[in-house]
Amino acid sequence: MSATYLLSAHAPKIKVQAALLAHDEIEDWDPELVITGREIAEDRPEEWVLEGYYPRKPTAAQKKAMASLFAGKVPDIKAQKLKEQDWLALSQQGVQPIRAGKFYVHTPDFEPDPNAINFTIPAAQAFGTGQHETTAGCLEMLEVVKRSGLVARRIADIGTGTGLLAFAAMQLWPRARATASDIDPVCADVVLDNAAMNSIAVGAGSGALTMVIADGMHDPLLSLRGPYDLLIANILAGPLVDLAPDFAAAVAPKGSLVLAGLLAGEQERQVRRAYARAGFRPRARLQRGDWAILWMRRRAQIA
Repeated sequence: MSATYLLSAHAPKIKVQAALLAHDEIEDWDPELVITGREIAEDRPEEWVLEGYYPRKPTAAQKKAMASLFAGKVPDIKAQKLKEQDWLALSQQGVQPIRAGKFYVHTPDFEPDPNAINFTIPAAQAFGTGQHETTAGCLEMLEVVKRSGLVARRIADIGTGTGLLAFAAMQLWPRARATASDIDPVCADVVLDNAAMNSIAVGAGSGALTMVIADGMHDPLLSLRGPYDLLIANILAGPLVDLAPDFAAAVAPKGSLVLAGLLAGEQERQVRRAYARAGFRPRARLQRGDWAILWMRRRAQIA
């Protein structure tokens, strides 16, 4: 399919990144309106643009959908007619590879790094390409957890998007049985396609990944495949607070959580309080830009 129009909205980095997170939470998003975000230039790292690719002339509905992703004052949304070309390739222009610890995440346009753990993730898909600081921070935190000596036999990635964090955990704990889930049905095919592209085994046994479409932890298969030694959730602060009791029920005693999608400051404090009440203690914290990434561990027994 060729796209003929580009919608664009320029805004500070934090607003565009928050818009990308908001987009990831919308269940009924129009799949024809493909959303990406990027910095304007390397020498202007705080200036970003949210872009939407649409296969025909957008109406007020498409502009309203993009505007709804922004909290507070909405930036101007401009529409531009493009020449006939491969819109997916265009949307990936300027999407530079991301290096996070030993991981190297890149689009198919880039060559792998022979000295890193490589993942090829097309940019214009579900959220979770590694470009956002929360995703890259999770990759770094997973290495911290691995170095601590944690043995993970059962892993869950809740709100997986592209599957990237599940893939990374499987590289660090190759014998684990991994489960990835997302509320968006589009993610099922995205994750399976990316698994094939990155030689990730799919199946129910150890060393393989199972994909589930679920709202939070509300799926029988998610319960059946637990309790989890490691649960990863890169979503938003509000859902993380709401899911604290469910995650406590799903994580094994002394099991670990890696949480992201929360801004440092009040959002982080709210998440910490919710998980303290649910029986978790903080183990480590990373910060990438304005975003905090938390590693928390469940107490052996919860009163």
